[in-house]
Amino acid sequence: MLTNLMVRMFLGFFPLLLLTDAIAEGIQQNPKRKEFVEIYEHIRENEVPVQEECSFQAVLNHLNMTKNNEKYTLSRPVKHHNRSTWIFLEMKIYAILDVRETDQSFISYIWIYLRWDNEHVWWNPEQFCGLDHILVPTELLWIPDLTIEEMTEQDRASPSPYLSIRSHGWVEFKNNQVVISSCKMQVYRFPFDIQSCNISFKSIMHPNEEIMLYYNGNDTEITEWSREAMQKQFEWLFVSMTVTNKTVNHFGFNKTMIIYTINMKRRAVLYIANFLLPVFFFLCLDFGSLLMSDTSGEKVGFKITLLLSVTVMQLILNDILPCSSDRIPLTVTYCLGVFTLMMISLLETILVIHLIGKDAQQDNETPNKQSINDSEEERLGHITLVKNMPADETLSSNKEGSDIRATANIGAQPTEKLTDLTAMMLAGFFTLLLLTDCFCVTHSPSMPESMLSHSCSTLC
Repeated sequence: MLTNLMVRMFLGFFPLLLLTDAIAEGIQQNPKRKEFVEIYEHIRENEVPVQEECSFQAVLNHLNMTKNNEKYTLSRPVKHHNRSTWIFLEMKIYAILDVRETDQSFISYIWIYLRWDNEHVWWNPEQFCGLDHILVPTELLWIPDLTIEEMTEQDRASPSPYLSIRSHGWVEFKNNQVVISSCKMQVYRFPFDIQSCNISFKSIMHPNEEIMLYYNGNDTEITEWSREAMQKQFEWLFVSMTVTNKTVNHFGFNKTMIIYTINMKRRAVLYIANFLLPVFFFLCLDFGSLLMSDTSGEKVGFKITLLLSVTVMQLILNDILPCSSDRIPLTVTYCLGVFTLMMISLLETILVIHLIGKDAQQDNETPNKQSINDSEEERLGHITLVKNMPADETLSSNKEGSDIRATANIGAQPTEKLTDLTAMMLAGFFTLLLLTDCFCVTHSPSMPESMLSHSCSTLC
């Protein structure tokens, strides 16, 4: 038996020796492992004896806090139903993620701290080696049913899984979440606007008789906390945060609501450079087009192009601003004013071109009217001369006059030629009629000679 015992000792000694060498070699290769070993040995040196063990489980066993214990989960943590549960609430804002004007929604990343009293929880820290708080899963205790009034979409991230319990019965809950809430936008001064969005906390089921909400009313302090915690600021700059409370009546129950108001202002530099200045430059180009010639059609096309450019800018603005605004924003008024000035300028150009064309048409019609007037005056003068001249001279003058008129009216219009021809035919007809009467009276045998000569001279 002694021999067997010695064999076993040697067999156990050699594996231990090999294991020690392997540990030493590992420590030489990885110095951090040496520190881990020292930490482990230090913990084991200060190990609490079993009879004096003060662990978290010991506190849970003392409280009998298990998943099956309905005392902690089913109802408000009070020993008498007439007692109300006080809840202390604080909120900080970490980041302003987005502000959607068209949807009138506000997206923020906030930190929430809740503290309330649980009358079923109490232990003496001296009995558990000075242990005055523990962490337990959230499903082991009752949690207030607080919600955000303006929230339109639930946070997809899971809430914090643990609660902190104090020895005197305080329960603390801390949670970070992304909140998508509704916010009525005031865009009258866009893009130089300052928006104020509310995040309101209230209980869903419990009235004021059962739950009493408290908060830190120092606005300056909570503003500084949020400004120090602010991680990212994109388009919107955080200005301040205020907190108030009010009592609302929902379905006949009075409930206290804690309202955090977040004030922020927009960065307007990009909107000035990308929107306001280009519209102003379009207006300057429209004024510069006044130096262009009105006779060509390029001026009208240029002005129409500028007008369409301003229309495109207005469509972009319409996609940014909400349709439920009570007043017309100043930026929209600015765009409408520029659009109106450019439209008046276009109408003025069209009117000027119309007047120029009408004036040119009148200038072309004036020589034709002057030639008609000259021909009429010449015809009237010729008829007067025919009445005062002898027959032979009248025929010759008619012939010469007809030749002159024919020569003068070679380039006249067809209507003018027809008028002149009619006048010539009438003049010749009256002259021929006078000559025929004189000839017939001269050769009549029944008239005395003195009367014949007097009649011919009178008729002629």
